[in-house]
Amino acid sequence: MRVALFSDTYFPQVSGVATSIKTLKDQLERLGHEVYIFTTTDPNVTESEDRIIRMPSVPFISFTDRRIVVRGMYEAYQIAKDLSIDLIHTHTEFGVGLLGKIVAKKLKIPVVHTYHTMYEDYLHYIAKGRVIRPSHVKFLTKMYTNHIDAVICPSKRVSRKLQSYGVEKAMKVIPTGIDLSRFVREDITQEDSQNLREELGIQSSQIMLLSLSRISYEKNIQAIIQGMPKVIGVYPDIRLVIVGKGPYLDNLKALVSTLHLSENVIFVGEVPNDKVAYYYHAADYFVSCSTSETQGLTYTEAMASGVPIIVEGNEYLDALISHPSLGITFASDEDFADTLIQYIGESIPTDKTILAKKLYEISAECFSKSVQSCYEEVITHYQVRLAEKKSAPPIEKIKVKLRSIRTPLNRL
Repeated sequence: MRVALFSDTYFPQVSGVATSIKTLKDQLERLGHEVYIFTTTDPNVTESEDRIIRMPSVPFISFTDRRIVVRGMYEAYQIAKDLSIDLIHTHTEFGVGLLGKIVAKKLKIPVVHTYHTMYEDYLHYIAKGRVIRPSHVKFLTKMYTNHIDAVICPSKRVSRKLQSYGVEKAMKVIPTGIDLSRFVREDITQEDSQNLREELGIQSSQIMLLSLSRISYEKNIQAIIQGMPKVIGVYPDIRLVIVGKGPYLDNLKALVSTLHLSENVIFVGEVPNDKVAYYYHAADYFVSCSTSETQGLTYTEAMASGVPIIVEGNEYLDALISHPSLGITFASDEDFADTLIQYIGESIPTDKTILAKKLYEISAECFSKSVQSCYEEVITHYQVRLAEKKSAPPIEKIKVKLRSIRTPLNRL
């Protein structure tokens, strides 16, 4: 199978979408498929890349670390045509994502879409939320999913949101898997973890909390910092390590200063991908108060690294943390401190049997096989519809077309 993945964001841009696309590409290729990525140019990419087609782009308004395509669309269509692509899988709803829909229609091949981002949580980036409102997101999402053959949702939270928008397309819940080999690391020794902690100024007797994400308002790291004074009241030597960069960094540093937490909160900045696992392995607990995640790859990365996670719950996370040894969820920002204090006090040991079962559920292998199955069913259904159109009498063709629009792909 020849698959083209269309996205406005990809490495070296750091995001959950980019990571998900890279994981899917690698795993589909291991299953024997040819995978091509159509994306934007990036100033940090100076050399050609195998099976990656980049189209000229400019920084996106109010979100300058993301880009939007400005030309090269016809060339992208010609390349996809010459490659004899069997299916297009879009990952963003504008720019390159829209191009993917157009190319699929022109080539008469099916198109699948993954809805990665809960846009209602990001509207404040565009004119401080005064231009685009939740009602616009609902309308634009319904418009985009027209002529999509199936929608992949990283969690039930996403599928329920799309249903509330009135999206009637077939939806398949497939959580994005992670490359376990990056995090289940016997080569990262206890000595390595101790050395990293020493670099951070953390002693072996002190508790290390880890927050790892893009530093933005919607990640809600401020709620963790606001809960730290209460935690410190019980565990005075506890340390919170914040890894990442982003537009809200200065605000968080100011909050730490205001609350007099400089001794207990450590800002690391962005860490290279090949070093991220070392931070997970050095930590005692992974923490997050984010409510904007469609899934949250850092949660499963921490879990694969053997770190208990204490995170603000939702339908996806409540199911993911299926045993106390894996971590615990809490209901709201205000519950963070009490939940963390309670969980640390319980000292729940790792259950290797539970962890092993969970590792396959969150693996890239499980993820890619589920996506492959989705592709196969979509292609089969698409070919059946084409055959029906070709064989139907002229008057019946209109009925077939209307039926295909009204009837979602229930077999998914």
